[in-house]
Amino acid sequence: MTLIEAEPYSRRVIGCAIEVHKTLGPGLVESIYEVCLCDELAEAGIPFVRQQKLPVRYKGRSLDCDLRMDIVVGDCLILEIKAVQVLHPVHEAQLLTYLKLTGVRVGLLLNFNVVRLLDGVRRRLL
Repeated sequence: MTLIEAEPYSRRVIGCAIEVHKTLGPGLVESIYEVCLCDELAEAGIPFVRQQKLPVRYKGRSLDCDLRMDIVVGDCLILEIKAVQVLHPVHEAQLLTYLKLTGVRVGLLLNFNVVRLLDGVRRRLL
């Protein structure tokens, strides 16, 4: 899927995330937001995979790094869920790592521990 094809998913996913945030508010652990967001995605008919394992290939060999992506939407959008006071560069590095290793070009870093969810959304492109 191309970057342009991923855009409708981005908007719809952010809408689902806003609904989760409006319902739950800030202050919970990441896993709660993740499972509730997956419920919203399913209700909206958005295809996704939760906790998808990410194989790492190095010099033709598969290495077990035990990387798992929070949510992959339609094989074209990676979601990294956070519930932290402040997003740090390591959080963005985590998402960029997933983008680089998969070849997926669009990712959303969603921090639910904010008063207004849109203040916690970071979109990253490769």
